[in-house]
Amino acid sequence: MSPVLVVSRLAKTFTMHLRGGIELPVIANAAFALHPGTCAVLGGPSGAGKSSILKMLYGNYAANSGRILIRHRGDEIDLVSADPRTILDLRRETIGYVSQFLRVVPRVSALDIVAEPLVERGTDRQEAARRAGELLARLNLPERLWSLPPATFSGGEQQRVNIARGFITDHPILLLDEPTASLDAVNRAVVVDMIAEKKRTGAALLGIFHDTDVRNAVADVVIDVTGFAPDRKAA
Repeated sequence: MSPVLVVSRLAKTFTMHLRGGIELPVIANAAFALHPGTCAVLGGPSGAGKSSILKMLYGNYAANSGRILIRHRGDEIDLVSADPRTILDLRRETIGYVSQFLRVVPRVSALDIVAEPLVERGTDRQEAARRAGELLARLNLPERLWSLPPATFSGGEQQRVNIARGFITDHPILLLDEPTASLDAVNRAVVVDMIAEKKRTGAALLGIFHDTDVRNAVADVVIDVTGFAPDRKAA
């Protein structure tokens, strides 16, 4: 099957404004593709640029050069040159993201946080809440917590809310930034099963997994990010 996302000659440099404008190149000439029904994993040591790549693919970081071509509504969109409205449309319909940390509006219940992406896409609130509850139960979050804001939850509980929110929609592309980092073995296994289910529905996933067992369980291909390292001497 043809890829749903193609990266070519992607580069990112950070400018250290508080240090006299020093430029720090982190990614150069990154190139890979994501295919439906597969999970690709970004491999490499800490600091190699894995999270920077994910953030560029989601539009949180602006790339300095290159292309990120995404299949969206039957067209091919270059995320690198896309305007903010198009990026928001991509996030709503085509590309989802599960980060390590939960950032939500205060005083909103865990159930509503998880259901919100479905409501925004037009799903009835009652149905969205039902599906949110199913995911939270599957991730072993006690029902007594569902009506509470997650600000006081443990790190593992917050991460489970985050995972449920990211997995509740049917985005054809899903980015995963260390989704199992704060989870125990039981819930890591649940997430591995959820990733397998996403693959069976035809979703394309790209993730960072520092847990070797999880990485081995989900990866169809490993993309070695060290191959995208810039020539720091030349920089």
